[in-house]
Amino acid sequence: MNRPLLFKLGTIALLVVLLFIPLLMIDNLVSDRQYQRDRVVDDIARSSSFAQQLTGPVLVVPYTQAKRGWKTNKKTGERYWEEWQVRGRLYFLPEQFSLNGSMRTELRSRGIYQARLYHSDNRISGAFNLPANYDVSEKLEDYSFEQPFLSVGISDIRGINNDLKLELNNQRLSFQPGSGEPILGSGVHVPLPALNVAEQQTLNFAFDLKLQGTGSLHVTPIGRDSLVELSSDWPHPSFSGLYLPTERSVSAQGFKAKWHTSFFATNMQETLAGCRSGGECRALMSRSMGVSFVDPVDHYLKAERSVKYALLFITLTFAVFFLFEVLKRMAVHPMQYALVGLSLALFYLLLISLSEHIGFALAYSISATACVALISFYVSYVLRSVTRGIGFGLLLGMLYAMLYGLLSAEDYALLMGSILVFAVLGCFMVLTRNLDWYGVGKSSVASPAK
Repeated sequence: MNRPLLFKLGTIALLVVLLFIPLLMIDNLVSDRQYQRDRVVDDIARSSSFAQQLTGPVLVVPYTQAKRGWKTNKKTGERYWEEWQVRGRLYFLPEQFSLNGSMRTELRSRGIYQARLYHSDNRISGAFNLPANYDVSEKLEDYSFEQPFLSVGISDIRGINNDLKLELNNQRLSFQPGSGEPILGSGVHVPLPALNVAEQQTLNFAFDLKLQGTGSLHVTPIGRDSLVELSSDWPHPSFSGLYLPTERSVSAQGFKAKWHTSFFATNMQETLAGCRSGGECRALMSRSMGVSFVDPVDHYLKAERSVKYALLFITLTFAVFFLFEVLKRMAVHPMQYALVGLSLALFYLLLISLSEHIGFALAYSISATACVALISFYVSYVLRSVTRGIGFGLLLGMLYAMLYGLLSAEDYALLMGSILVFAVLGCFMVLTRNLDWYGVGKSSVASPAK
């Protein structure tokens, strides 16, 4: 049994395990800084406006229905005739619904943290087809219809940036605060003029809505036929919701997307019928479609991912270090392994601290260059050769370049990592194919560097 070799391998393995302590502390630091960033983003959104969702317009007709019938007195058992009234509301969805929105983004800063806001200029239009007598066919005389109104749900009304005016046929009406309908939550509404209930009629509507929000904009396809078109200067959209765009184009200048749905796909009429008055209808709100503004340069996320590769990175570096040791018959002290390992761990601390100020790519370049230069300088003395130190630095620089490729290629990270490990193992096996492992550690080796 080659005890010196086993002792050296065991010592290296113990060092890798001990290096988990600073790496774990750095990982916790990344999570803490990310949490602080999220709190600042929430504070900025709380001071301006949160993510927005539009639901509506819905035409609401309050009514009072007279009812009558026989009832029984529970105490005496006598039957008596009673008349009473029931209040309710009729809901009508648009036959056509169209939203055309143009969005521009803006950065708001607080300290070193930033939040991305958007400003959306929307043109909302469509038409209602109201049946005669509001489609009430039985006992019409028992119904007393009140003034109808148009209700629009807006999740955060602080984001409204214009005086809303409704164009209804040939009239121009002013919106009022509050949706007036608990099912839609917060929003705005417009009391409508008296309608000719006895006749079927079409109400064409349109209004402009300037809306500010943070993070995402979602629209509920409320119409029997709904068409939503959005364009923005942000080149990294994430389309979300129950319905994906039927058409979309994304470029460096921004994106354009179009959604087209119908009642057959949304089942919106039945969903609205299942809502109960007195609170916001989650089933209705969940049937939305829209876009989120994703930040592809989230340095905290990339730093967190880089720390997850730290074990692989340190193991590969130690393997190269050990390869130099056994091939060149040189003794490297475990303390020297430990110093190199700490230098590798320090790279991640430099990366997260610099990326908060200068961006991830530049921070990665500076941190990697600094660590490669430091370790190359140190290793050239450990291996007593400037050429060997430069060669070790080149190999380390290649590892850093491969790590950056892993971080950039989210979809292919596992594949690239597997190929990297296989390639390193193959090189190690090729270089040590003629090595007498029983003789490693028993032969005379040069004395450690002073």
